[in-house]
Amino acid sequence: MNRHPDHVKSRLHRRAALIACGAAVALSAWLPAARAQTIELKFGHVGAPGSLFQLSADEFARRANAKLGAKAKVVVFGSSQLGSDKELLQKLKLGTVDFALPSTVMSSEADLFGVFEMPYLVKDRKHMAAIEKAVVWPKLAPAAEAKGLKLVAVWENGYRHLTNNKRPINTPADLAGIKLRTPNGKWRVRMFQEYGANPSPMKFSELFTALQTGVMDGQENPLTQIYSAKLNEVQKYLSMSGHVYTPAYVMTGAKKWASLPADVRKVLEDSARETQGYVYETAAKQEIELLDKIKASGMQVNEVDKPAFVAASKNIYEDFGKEVAGAKELIDTAVALGK
Repeated sequence: MNRHPDHVKSRLHRRAALIACGAAVALSAWLPAARAQTIELKFGHVGAPGSLFQLSADEFARRANAKLGAKAKVVVFGSSQLGSDKELLQKLKLGTVDFALPSTVMSSEADLFGVFEMPYLVKDRKHMAAIEKAVVWPKLAPAAEAKGLKLVAVWENGYRHLTNNKRPINTPADLAGIKLRTPNGKWRVRMFQEYGANPSPMKFSELFTALQTGVMDGQENPLTQIYSAKLNEVQKYLSMSGHVYTPAYVMTGAKKWASLPADVRKVLEDSARETQGYVYETAAKQEIELLDKIKASGMQVNEVDKPAFVAASKNIYEDFGKEVAGAKELIDTAVALGK
């Protein structure tokens, strides 16, 4: 069967063009995949813009990303965008979120974390540094790992104070009958029951509306959370109780952590621990600046009778020491480090 040579050439040219086109399509599909090798690491937290959580997480991301280059990128999602503290912990275990910054909620995850729910335990950040070394890494980090969580670094949520719309709080007796929002930590609830309040756990993201509508009379949080979430706009009284110092924990899922390249893990861990100095410095600065801003906003501020609160805290220490295996040892170690 004879074909004109030009016809044959034409068919060959068309075939070559189709092959070239197919190769170009394949290459264009491959290039984004190649570029997509950068691992995105989602960091979720509940802090509002301007909070210590937000400032801390952003600083960590800045430091880590500068060292990671194209290997990985930390992306921060604040204001409970990825879920509440409890939800974030579950997502860490599932691997759908890479980092979170839990605080009080850890005591509901692993009982030994309740040591930081003990009132007036941590005297200052120097004391906290000693507790971190003697208690957090040897005792609490393994307790978290047993629950599928990996502790990467210790930051801060801060000293917690009381706000409410009923009256200034001077002694525990003044808390009688006050509907008080607490985080999801059973020992915090027990503590305020001991003081005579009516405490209820609630998501932080729901707190402003609950205070505004009277579902809750009051709450307790560090100044950084009070001011950044604008709780001063829906609360009349701030009582400077400083009843609990709450660390914040840079936490990831144990399985997800193990799956990351070793060099990426090292950068993330080093960056998270280096950020602690920035966190403590910023927290100390905020304590002064935010108190002035809160006073200027019109809230009535008072100091509490701390010895009265300390005296009312005796039972919670005893209960925690009895009910949680190993708890008394942690309390005794922490207290001794503060002397």
